[in-house]
Amino acid sequence: MLLVGGGAVDPGRLARAARDAAGVAAADSGADTLLAAGIVPDAVIGDMDSISGAARAALPPGVLHEIAEQDSTDFDKALRHIEAPLVIGHGFLGARMDHALAVLSVLARYPERTCLLEGPEDAVALLPPEITLDLAPGTRVSLWPLGPVTGRSEGLRWPIDGLSFAPDATVGTSNEATGPVRLRIDAPRMLVILPAAEAEALRHGLAARPATWPARAG
Repeated sequence: MLLVGGGAVDPGRLARAARDAAGVAAADSGADTLLAAGIVPDAVIGDMDSISGAARAALPPGVLHEIAEQDSTDFDKALRHIEAPLVIGHGFLGARMDHALAVLSVLARYPERTCLLEGPEDAVALLPPEITLDLAPGTRVSLWPLGPVTGRSEGLRWPIDGLSFAPDATVGTSNEATGPVRLRIDAPRMLVILPAAEAEALRHGLAARPATWPARAG
């Protein structure tokens, strides 16, 4: 499933993602982005405070799904209402740091929703319990903890075995692959950040994951 936000997107990557997707959804003003690219979304989810009047008028009946509450972001609203084995997000990793941080926090809030975010420079996902990534030697592999987490690795220049990660302690930026990488993580609190050119490798790794995290209690 392709999910599109209102941030900047690469037109070529967006077109390819739409062709490959089983369905296309927008988070609020992501509908404007899709319509500008000639793509009509199957659903638009959000509080509808940023979608344009022109986009509203252009959408078929039944496509808009308004969620009026203001306690969550449109990305949060969309992700929690999409049932799909893998969600590919475009237009969420833009220039505003606060927006990007809010989006990344949502990945940890719904660990059972496997989601890959593609931005201009990076491809980002919350790591499942285990993943294998087919990467060339020298590929940048950054690991960013969203909370206390440990793990094991194969194929990293600097192995992570025995390290205790936390946002205010040890982080794992700018590691490197020595070849295919295998990661095993003990909690749904670790982001993997790869170069945007490796989005396909990350997508394949997520699709082939042997297990997923359960939903958070409460």
